[in-house]
Amino acid sequence: MEDTTIINFAGRDTVPDPLTDLLRKGARELLQAAIEAERAAFLAAFSERRTVDGRAAVFGSGYHPERAVQTGIGPVTVKVPKVRAKDGRPVTFRSALVPPYVRKAKSIEAALPWLYLKGISTGEMGAALKMLLGSEATGFSAKTISRLKGQWASEYDDWRKTDLSRDEWVYIWADGIYSGLRGTDDRLCVLVVIGVNARGEKHFLAIEDGVRESTQSWREVLLSLKSRGLTAPKLATGDGAMGFWAALEEVFPSTRQQRCWMHKTGNVLNYLPKRTQPKAKKMLLDIWQAETREDAHAAFDLFIDSFEAKYPKAVECLIKDRDELLTFYDFPAQHWQSIRTSNPIESAFATIRHRTKRTKGCLSRDGMLHMMFKLGQCAEKSWRKLRGFAHLAEVIKGVNFVNGIKPSNQDQAAA
Repeated sequence: MEDTTIINFAGRDTVPDPLTDLLRKGARELLQAAIEAERAAFLAAFSERRTVDGRAAVFGSGYHPERAVQTGIGPVTVKVPKVRAKDGRPVTFRSALVPPYVRKAKSIEAALPWLYLKGISTGEMGAALKMLLGSEATGFSAKTISRLKGQWASEYDDWRKTDLSRDEWVYIWADGIYSGLRGTDDRLCVLVVIGVNARGEKHFLAIEDGVRESTQSWREVLLSLKSRGLTAPKLATGDGAMGFWAALEEVFPSTRQQRCWMHKTGNVLNYLPKRTQPKAKKMLLDIWQAETREDAHAAFDLFIDSFEAKYPKAVECLIKDRDELLTFYDFPAQHWQSIRTSNPIESAFATIRHRTKRTKGCLSRDGMLHMMFKLGQCAEKSWRKLRGFAHLAEVIKGVNFVNGIKPSNQDQAAA
């Protein structure tokens, strides 16, 4: 029986969530890139055909009008390219993926996750695209597939060398993403860093292969970012994994640390019986939703008094990062929602976790990185600026916020 990683979509007629929208955008870009690669392969077959003056006789000549292929989660628009010949011998380019008059894709709800999770990283791209458009895709050649996969690899390599010195990066979020897919040796982990610049724009800064989120792996990621021009951010947010924080202290010792409250809440609750978890979760929420640091400390102490006697491991898990869990109070209150958790990374890669199951097959590490890079590019296009981004200039200047509020000039001078 063929092994797949597919989970069926629900409510597909109305695009139920941003993750489905992300897949639809990704499908459009992937399909357009595939058609371009298809034309490149077609032109390569006529490379020796020349006009009397030695120029290429067969060449690309614009596009047909954009057309929509109807799918189970809405239309996917593409532009089919044109080809012309100058030597008087007619040629006709027909896309095997989008033949004339095709208006409806087949099995789209199965095809989209498969395109990303299987097709990009294995030799099964042809079969994946066949699921997208049915038997019409049988003419998609191995040479075209190879050209397309090489293009994604090249784009990823170029992106990893992008100059970061042109922006000042104020906040970063870091996390290790386990894809749920197994490689040849172990579960595949990707080390991800997202940054927000002085204009409030969020971008992926790193998507790198990692070894169990080790200090050495994170050190290599941060040193690479530094070599590309990243200066010490004002704040870094991540979970309690020691590897990242140890590396951060070496590479960017001046960067403040904020532990992710979502991760911390989950870790603490894991030490408690299920019957106690709802009450504990509410008490943890009271800590990080408190209006002031003083109120947060009071709620912190109440949690300790309530659970330390019976559940010391849960309390120990919480208090070991006490100071780092409350760092956000020193930054603008408008930013708290974003900097208290590593949700920007979690939400960006939820597609992989929510749409896939573990597979018996192996996904190559390079293939996984290219897949996540392509998903990341799609995700960035729909990101909004950081709420309250106008206050980033004050953070850069080193304004000392007290409980999220900028003090008066007199108070600031006294500080």
